[in-house]
Amino acid sequence: MKSYILGITGASAMPLAERSLQLLLQHKYNVHVVLSRGAYEVWNSEIGVKIPIDTNKQKLFWSHRLNLSTDTLSCYRWNDNSAPIASGSYKTNGMVIVPCTMGTVGRIASGYSLNLIERCADVQIKEGRSLIIAPRETPWSPIHLKNLTTLAEVGVKVFPPIPAWYSQPRSIDEMVDFLVTRLFDLLDEDLYPIKRWTGNSK
Repeated sequence: MKSYILGITGASAMPLAERSLQLLLQHKYNVHVVLSRGAYEVWNSEIGVKIPIDTNKQKLFWSHRLNLSTDTLSCYRWNDNSAPIASGSYKTNGMVIVPCTMGTVGRIASGYSLNLIERCADVQIKEGRSLIIAPRETPWSPIHLKNLTTLAEVGVKVFPPIPAWYSQPRSIDEMVDFLVTRLFDLLDEDLYPIKRWTGNSK
């Protein structure tokens, strides 16, 4: 069974994180979820819901909220550096950080891990595994661009969540589905049927 790490940091765009988790669980993949300390506050601000910090309660929270089995879900605290996913000897198929703050980008680029998300990202890079980041900031400063370039040069895929209008989205949900599906395209996962570009029909 495939195994993915889902890191959620304190940037805007929490619906992308929730839909990512939902689709991964629907495919019955093993999912390891880590929220940064700031992500809890941003989630409450954007969604109006408080996520439990206790990992057992959090797993139950996701089960009720998504109406899905969480048998394949593992939740970790942001500072649990003894978690199995913090070690390179624990194999996964990849990691996605969505949304990803520029502070997280900067620390990963410098090899400075302050929390479990950053440690897992460091592991993915050193082990040559897939790491996808979805930076949510605009505009990007020269410092942001340098950090993103540093990560891209070592194989990290950078996916800024920019919607495509050719899909003619009729709702925010359709736009979220498009972005999440395109995000996981980078891991060769086809999570959800979306309208893809097929060329000019004229």
